[in-house]
Amino acid sequence: MILNDALDEKQKEAIMELERESRTRVFTGIPGYIMNGLLLLFAAYVVWTTLLVILPLQVRRSAFVGILVFIGYLYYPARKGMTKRVNYIPWYDIVLAVLGAGAFFYHAIAFQTIVRLGAIIRPQDVYVGVVGIILLGEICRRVVGLPILVVAAGFITFAFYQGFFFFGDPLYNVVRLIVFHLFYTTEGIIGIPVGVASTFIVLFIFLASFLEKTGIAKFFIDLANSVAGASSGGPAKVAVIASALLGMISGSSVANTVSSGSVTIPAMKKTGYKPEFAAAVEASSSTGGQLVPPILGAAAFIMAEITGIPFLTIATAAIIPAFLYFVGVFIMVHLEAKKTGLKGLPKETIPKFGPLILRNGYLFLPVVVLVFLMSRGYSPSFAATWGIFAVFVVSFFRKDTRFTPTKFIQAVATGTRNTLGVGIACAIAGTVIGVVTLTGIGNMLIGMVSSVVTNPFLISINASLFVALLITALACLILGMGVPTTAKYVIMATITAPMILSAGAGIGIEVPLLAAHMFVFYFGTDADITPPVGLAAYAGAAIAKSDPLKTSIIATKLAIAAYIVPFIFVFSPEMLFQVWSNDAQSYVLGADPLLMIKIIISAVVGMFNISVGLQGYLLRKVSWPFRLIAIGAGILLINPAILTTLIGLGISAVVIVIHTLQYKIGKRREVIVQTVE
Repeated sequence: MILNDALDEKQKEAIMELERESRTRVFTGIPGYIMNGLLLLFAAYVVWTTLLVILPLQVRRSAFVGILVFIGYLYYPARKGMTKRVNYIPWYDIVLAVLGAGAFFYHAIAFQTIVRLGAIIRPQDVYVGVVGIILLGEICRRVVGLPILVVAAGFITFAFYQGFFFFGDPLYNVVRLIVFHLFYTTEGIIGIPVGVASTFIVLFIFLASFLEKTGIAKFFIDLANSVAGASSGGPAKVAVIASALLGMISGSSVANTVSSGSVTIPAMKKTGYKPEFAAAVEASSSTGGQLVPPILGAAAFIMAEITGIPFLTIATAAIIPAFLYFVGVFIMVHLEAKKTGLKGLPKETIPKFGPLILRNGYLFLPVVVLVFLMSRGYSPSFAATWGIFAVFVVSFFRKDTRFTPTKFIQAVATGTRNTLGVGIACAIAGTVIGVVTLTGIGNMLIGMVSSVVTNPFLISINASLFVALLITALACLILGMGVPTTAKYVIMATITAPMILSAGAGIGIEVPLLAAHMFVFYFGTDADITPPVGLAAYAGAAIAKSDPLKTSIIATKLAIAAYIVPFIFVFSPEMLFQVWSNDAQSYVLGADPLLMIKIIISAVVGMFNISVGLQGYLLRKVSWPFRLIAIGAGILLINPAILTTLIGLGISAVVIVIHTLQYKIGKRREVIVQTVE
C-alpha cells in the first residue's frame, strides 16, 4: 500500500535536480558503452591505486583529480537545459576536459622536477597551474554548485589582496606564489581532503552504490514500517527510522531525502500530516543521517586524518549525540500525531518483523562486516573493500538481489558520479586550506574571536566560551549552505574549529579537540535544513509540494537537538565518551558505565521536555509559560552535570504533575458537561 504511493524514477530525478550532481548528459548505444567503459576504468584505477600499488602522494592525488575533471566535463553540461540532447558533447567541453585533466596529469608527471627545483617557479608551471585551477572551478560550478565556489573564490581574492595591496608585491609574484602553493603543494588542492577522498571515501561511495542496487533502501523502509508503522503517526516514525538507517551508507542529505522520502512523504500526507510537516520530518531525518556512526557521511575519515584521532574513537563519540538527535525528532513526530489525532497504518499493510528479517535481513550483513572490521582496527579502505565483497556474496542469496552485468555497471556508474561531486568538492575545499596556510587568515579570525571572548562585560569564562561557540555556530551555518557534507567539514575544520580551541585556551578552558571538530561538523551539517538555503528541506518540499521556507523552518524545529547538543558536549565532553587523562595530559576515549547510563537517561528526558515545549502538547495543549519552563528544564537535563540534572528533574516533575492535574480536571469537566446535556 505504501509503496504504491511512492514517486516514480522520473519524479525522483526531477527532484534530484536540486543537487547539481544529478544534472548529467545521457548516453545510449555505442557512446553509452564507451562512457560506461570509462567509468569502469575509473573504478579499476581506484582499486589499483588504493589497494595494489603505492604511488607518491602527488602522483596519486593529482591523477585522481585529473580523471574526475576529465569525466566531469564529459558528463556535466555548462547549463541545465543542455542535458536533453542524447549522445552529444560539444567540442569545447572535450577541449576543456583535455586541458583540465592535462594540467593535473602534468603535475603528476613532472612532480619530481618541481620538487627538485624547490623555490624556483618556472613560467610554464604557473600557466599550467592557472589553467588547472580555473577549469577545476568551472567543473565545480557544474557538478557541485556555486556556494562552495563562492567561498573558495573569496579566500583566493583575500590572498591576492594581502599579497598585492597589503604587502605591495608585484602582481606576477603574487600570482606565482598563490598558484604554486594551491596547485603544486600538498597544502592546497591535492591536500588532505583529496587524499582521503581518493583512498577511503571513494570506496565507501562505491559500497553505498552497490548496497543500493541490492534493494537495501526498500528493506530499511520495510523494517521501519514493521517497527513503527502501526503506531500513532506511523509513516512519520518510519521516515525517522529509515533515514537514520540509510544515513549509515549515504553521503548526501538530499539524496537520502529523495531516496526514502519518495516513499515516506506521500504516506505521511495520506495519513493526515500537513505537507510542510511531512517534508520537514524527512528532511530533518535525512540530514541527521549524516551524523550517524560509523560513517558520518564520510566526514569521519577526514576528521580522523585532520585531527589524528583514531577513527573508532570518532565513531564511538558520535553515538550519543546521534541518538539524541533522532530521539528528539521521534518524540516531536509522536507529539504531533497525538496533537492532531493521527493514527497508524492498517496492520494488514505492514510487513511482519520476523518474516522480514528472515527474508531480507541478510542485506544488512555487509554493514555488519564493515563495522566489525573497523572496530577491530583495520583500515577504512580494507573494511570498505571487504564490505563491497560481502555485498556481492549476499546478493546471490536471492534472485531479485543478484548482480547482473547491467546492474553491476549501473552501480559503478552511480558510484563514479557520486565520487565526482565529493572529489571535486574536496579539491575546491583544498584551496581554502591552501589560502589559510599561506596567508594566516585563520590566525586573524582566531584573534577576532579571542578579542570578543575576553571582553570584560562577559561575567564568567563559561559565558565567554558560550559566546565563542555561538559565533562559530553562525559561521558554520553560513559557510555550510549548499556545500556537500565532506567538503563543508573540511572548511569548518580549517577555519572554525581552531577558533573554538583558541578561544577556550585564551580563557583557560581545555576544549577537547574532538569536541571542537564535532561541534563544527554538526553545525555545518545543520545548514542542509537551516533557512534560507536548506537543500534537504527544499528536496522534501519538492516531493510534498509544500512551501520550501516553511518546510525548512519546521525541519529546524524538529532537529532542535542538533542545535543544542553540540553546545552541551563542548562543556561536558563525557557525552562524547571523552575523559581527561593525567598521563596523556589530554582527553582520551573512556567512560564510567554508570555515568553513561545517567547521561543517556537524563538526556532523553531532556529531549522529551524540549519536544513538549516546542510542540506545545503533552496530554493536552500546554500553555506558553509551561512550554518555556519545559524547554529550560530540558536543556538542564541534557547537560550531564549532576546539579543541572537534579534541577531539571525537579522542574520537570513539577510541570508534569501540574499538567496531569489540569488534564484530569479538564476531563472531569467534560464528563460533567456531557452528563448535564
